[in-house]
Amino acid sequence: MAGSLNNPARVLKPARGANKSVRVRPWRGVVLVCAGLYFLVPLAASVIFTVDVPNQGITFDAYRQIVSADGFGSSLLLSLELAAATIAVVLLLMVPAMVALRLGAPKLRPVVEVICSLPLVVPPIAFVAGIATVLKWGPEHLSRTPLFETFVALQNPDFPAVLVLAYVVMALPFVYRALDAGLRAVDVRTLVEAARSCGANWPQALVRVVLPNLRGALLNASFLTLALVLGEFTVAQLLGFQPFAVWIYSVGGSQAQLSVAVSVLSLLVTWALLLSLAGLGGRSRSASASRG
Repeated sequence: MAGSLNNPARVLKPARGANKSVRVRPWRGVVLVCAGLYFLVPLAASVIFTVDVPNQGITFDAYRQIVSADGFGSSLLLSLELAAATIAVVLLLMVPAMVALRLGAPKLRPVVEVICSLPLVVPPIAFVAGIATVLKWGPEHLSRTPLFETFVALQNPDFPAVLVLAYVVMALPFVYRALDAGLRAVDVRTLVEAARSCGANWPQALVRVVLPNLRGALLNASFLTLALVLGEFTVAQLLGFQPFAVWIYSVGGSQAQLSVAVSVLSLLVTWALLLSLAGLGGRSRSASASRG
């Protein structure tokens, strides 16, 4: 004590890190500004192209023509139906598989990760070429079997189920990453064991205990799949179907302003879905924290 009184500097010595100067990193602002310009300048140019008509000035006729455009409603409805079916199939396939993998065979995780990442390696043009070959081979060799009707049903223009199968494969990398991140954030083994000890069977434990804790991951996987289906062009175009992305391309050949207006509107809708997803995820986390 006496030593401290004789040495005032020692008494008044601030705690470690109390006066640590805040480093100003101007390059972060530069990166953010450049990134914002990279996304906003093309969007602004597209909006100006749709509303600025030569010899007419500013007009919003391109946006008013979207709803009444031939094929807009049917192509958008088809894409939404394909997206809903793809989301349902890929989640029914991946959620039980990921939970079983985490509980029973965690050593197989690298193998499953590589398999689910293969669609990122295979070019879409090669992928659709393989699908077209199979679809052509089926009717030629199975014309006298019941499977012939299956190949015909898969290519029904009103609802091409073959696109759902293709989109499920293409969505595997994104769904796997989203679900894997969600499963890493919760203790699945403890949750399942607690549910089993309370008398729940495996399906009940999965639906009532595991899935509510994966709400954010399920929303992320669903949104990524929806964005993939709405924007996919190569597979649908080469197989001869016309969902929303193909319709935008076909309209662009004759009505450029209408095509760009639809693209801008779809981009804004996608951003709105992303913001709503972030809001739902934030509310679910705050609700779970308040219950805890």
